[in-house]
Amino acid sequence: MEKNNQTRLFSGKRILVVEDEYFLAGETRRRLEDLGATVVGPAANIRSALELVAVEQVDAAVLDVHLGDELVFDVADELERREINFVFATGYDPSFIPQKYEGFALCEPAELEKIAVALFGPADGLKRLN
Repeated sequence: MEKNNQTRLFSGKRILVVEDEYFLAGETRRRLEDLGATVVGPAANIRSALELVAVEQVDAAVLDVHLGDELVFDVADELERREINFVFATGYDPSFIPQKYEGFALCEPAELEKIAVALFGPADGLKRLN
């Protein structure tokens, strides 16, 4: 995978991936690893994700909102408490995201350039995406 200025931001970072769809989780893991990241997880449910946050170093996280019949917001709250940046990567309607998270990025799972900028700021020093 070719690295552009923005996706280079993943290099050397430990990224928690919380995704319950097996193939999407695997594809996200592979793409992040190709960009030089170390993937923590993927975690398919809230319990596993919270366990990883408690015991692993995590620089940032990519969170699917819907994990089976669970919503990922307990994980988002814990990441926020630990001051770990995260994005919601989901194809679902953003109306499922509580207003409390209005300032957090909402991206499609395949938008790694946008996710990189939302998590780490732009590589060229320009303004961070909202």
